[in-house]
Amino acid sequence: MEEAAGNEQYEIAAHYRDAIQTMETLAERQKMAVMGYDDIDIFGYHHEENMVAVSIFHMRGGRVVDKRELFWEDQDRFDAGEFFGSVLKQYYVDAPFIPVEIHVPTDFEDRGLLEEWLSGRRGRKVEIRTPQRGGKREMIELVHRNARLSFMQRFRSAGLSPATISREVEEALDLEKPPRRVECFDISNLQGSDVVASMVAWEDGHMKKSDYRRFIIRSLSGLPDDFQSMREVVTRRYKRIQEEGLTMPDLILIDGGIGQLHAAQSALDDLNIVDQALASIAKKEEIIYVAGREDDPVVLDRRSPVLRLIQQIRDESHRFAINFHRERRGRRTLTSELAEIEGIGLKTTQKLLTHFGSVAKIREASVQDLQGIVTRPQAEAVWRHFQGPGIRGQGSDKISES
Repeated sequence: MEEAAGNEQYEIAAHYRDAIQTMETLAERQKMAVMGYDDIDIFGYHHEENMVAVSIFHMRGGRVVDKRELFWEDQDRFDAGEFFGSVLKQYYVDAPFIPVEIHVPTDFEDRGLLEEWLSGRRGRKVEIRTPQRGGKREMIELVHRNARLSFMQRFRSAGLSPATISREVEEALDLEKPPRRVECFDISNLQGSDVVASMVAWEDGHMKKSDYRRFIIRSLSGLPDDFQSMREVVTRRYKRIQEEGLTMPDLILIDGGIGQLHAAQSALDDLNIVDQALASIAKKEEIIYVAGREDDPVVLDRRSPVLRLIQQIRDESHRFAINFHRERRGRRTLTSELAEIEGIGLKTTQKLLTHFGSVAKIREASVQDLQGIVTRPQAEAVWRHFQGPGIRGQGSDKISES
């Protein structure tokens, strides 16, 4: 607080002051010791314009033992529920420890499904909660304030220019030149289905969304294989770059450890792409491995602007992959529901979804509405399916009137 005030960063100093006061109040009332806390992860966030900062406090045995900060940019259409649904999947997919409770500031669509998956990993019931009052709500508010402070430090403090941060990346990773463009890959195989991959691009200091790419993994037969998936996606991306005569990125970044790094290197070798800067960042340790120097990994200070940039690119790639996975699973679920109806095939399902936009609107449609898209028997079958067995006895009269 005093350091920020001395640097005339008065808004940041005020937030440090508020954090101190909050912690003193909590200590006096001994809330963390008497409220029945067990192993809990608590999430808070701060969002302005298209930027988001997330803070996570890890409570173990009633005490805050660690915290983490995550940052995103270019969140143009920010929805807190959808955002946290993706963040939790991203955060816990490779987490070494799963807490008994996870506290988030807002509910989200896939909460029950995620609870079931986390419970399976933990070996006992895991609950995702949104406390509304009491000491647990106060803890979420504290984490919110911490996220706001982190946001200001990251996005409002005097930042490095794109040229400067590129030079720092060059020096930290011992590259041949400052990277102007970075392409980052991630694999998403949550629950082992619909394995997909993402590629995001960072260029001249900003995420370049127009260059993002999504991939459906096709080479797997049987169980998910992250290494084979990485080989496939890197091969597909840069084979196309070769065929179209485009320029390779200055740095390829892989979300994963040495195994994923070697899989990507193998793909580049098969394409006869040499002298390509390639690195990976391991989630658990946040250690950076550079291809060709794996025995000497790069360990950066957690406040290093280089590490923060690499984490930002990696987190964006993971978010993009998980969102694509979620869309794929959602489409499959909707298609499966319609495919249960006798006489309704895949093409008919696609026609209905394209016209009405959602299963909810199909459910509300009359036979006459449906008949404008499909045949009369198909329209009647769809109408009866969604009206339910309880009214099928009177369904024929209603249909004949439509």
